[in-house]
Amino acid sequence: MIVGAGGLGCPAALYLAASGVGTLSIADGDKVDLTNLQRQILYTTRSVGRPKVEVAKEELLALNPDVHLISLQERLSTENLEPIVAAADVILDCSDNFATRHALNRACVTLKKPLVSGAAIRFDAQVAVFDLRKADAPCYACLFPEDGEAEEVQCSTMGVFAPLTGVVGALQAMEAVKLLSGAGVTPNGRLLLLDAKQSEWRTVRVKRDPACTVCSVR
Repeated sequence: MIVGAGGLGCPAALYLAASGVGTLSIADGDKVDLTNLQRQILYTTRSVGRPKVEVAKEELLALNPDVHLISLQERLSTENLEPIVAAADVILDCSDNFATRHALNRACVTLKKPLVSGAAIRFDAQVAVFDLRKADAPCYACLFPEDGEAEEVQCSTMGVFAPLTGVVGALQAMEAVKLLSGAGVTPNGRLLLLDAKQSEWRTVRVKRDPACTVCSVR
């Protein structure tokens, strides 16, 4: 399940479809805008004005017609998330706002679904895996508490280095395929940070917060 068909969701969807994921669901309520084309690589000038999930479905099926594509032209909320998350094996958070991220995290904690989180703004990016099937795993709210004061910035207002979104989306797809196939080790409990200006990666350990208002009561 990919939530958000923007700068991160586009490359993630392409790699998951190309990798042969059997069923791929994509949720996004927006339409393609000309300003999206700098980083949202599923779309072209012919796509402008059309629903993103509609165009994404066409392009992904052209790439791999054997993938079962489910397109949801809506913004997911707390009310409609749980049945959608319940039907998925892995959730990719490619959204652009804290409200959606926290709602997704709550649903994943409740249903014990692995969450692959990604974000990119300006020249900075982060990727993390929260595998809620593991008893000691942290959740997104352990890192960014729901009542925290983290500044919300979006690409549409602050800008983003276009290739950076491709890097993050590809990493999210990589971790999703590893989770689905059981291959390798995912960075559960680690936050991967990329400074694209300096071409430097850093890793930050994230521990489960015993006082977390989301996962401490599960």
